[in-house]
Amino acid sequence: MRSEDLAERYRGYIACLNAQDWDDLGRFVGEEVQYNGETIGLSGYRRMLEGDFDAIPDLRFNIELLVSEPPRVAARLHFDCRPKGLLFGMPVNGARVSFAENVFYEFRDGRICEVWSVIDKAAIQAQLES
Repeated sequence: MRSEDLAERYRGYIACLNAQDWDDLGRFVGEEVQYNGETIGLSGYRRMLEGDFDAIPDLRFNIELLVSEPPRVAARLHFDCRPKGLLFGMPVNGARVSFAENVFYEFRDGRICEVWSVIDKAAIQAQLES
């Protein structure tokens, strides 16, 4: 897959997440997907995302930076949202927070097979303390 095609595929994945089109998630994510070194499978990945949207009703994935080098994609995602209660163990309780996620994906046969994610929890903590 060419770099441009993989980047477009990734944008389709992000659109799927933002639309919460869980029935279409399998077009973008493999059955045996790994998340931060743990095999959680497509059903576990879907549950994780559904939980994220339940905790953060206004969740929206915004691509700030995207680098495509097949078979991998690197992205910096930006979030500006109001989580209902806890977020990563921190009591946000409806406060507006802005943070970033640096995430790397590996694709196999056009679908995500591995995800490595690092979320800027310190940025959230700093906003809650101010």
